[in-house]
This record gives sequence, C-alpha cells and structure tokens, in this order.
Amino acid sequence: MTTQDHERLRQHPDFIQLVRRKQRLTWSLTLAMLAIYYGFVLVMAFAPGVLSQSLNGGATSLGIPVAVVVIVLSFALTAFYVQQTNQVLDPLVAKLVQEEQQ
Repeated sequence: MTTQDHERLRQHPDFIQLVRRKQRLTWSLTLAMLAIYYGFVLVMAFAPGVLSQSLNGGATSLGIPVAVVVIVLSFALTAFYVQQTNQVLDPLVAKLVQEEQQ
C-alpha cells in the first residue's frame, strides 16, 4: 500500500468507526477489570476484617468466594471481548478488506 492508500483508509468512515468502537470496548473493559481487581485489593488492605469473616462458622472466609468471583469476572470480561470482536469488529474489518480488494 502506498502512503495515499493509507491516508484514504484512515479517512474511511468504516475505519474511523472501527477504531472508535475498538478503543471504547478496550478502555471500558480495562477500566472495569482494574476497578474490580483494585477494589478487591483495597478492601484487603484497608478493611481486612470484611473479607476475613467466616462463612457459616466454618474455616472458609468470605475472601475466598470473593476472590473466585474476581477470577470468574476476568474470564467473563474476556469472553465478552471475544464475542464483541467476533460479532461487531471483525465484520467491519472484513468489509474494509473487501472494499480495498476491489
């Protein structure tokens, strides 16, 4: 591709939409995961009594299921990213590639 081709692609409305959607998705999920993870860490650091409470009087504390939820949410956010990429972003890329080949 020449410099003119690159510039034409950068000005294409579908390419601009693709970049904006990808950035919005990426930053939204990044911020969500950071909030979840650092929220958990901050609770551990500044309110350890909350997570050290026993569940049903047993040996398991509240921190264990909360940590499992943090891990499961990271997998869920990853699955959401893959789903959005496959259903929204990839068709835009395919459309751009098809237009460039013509």
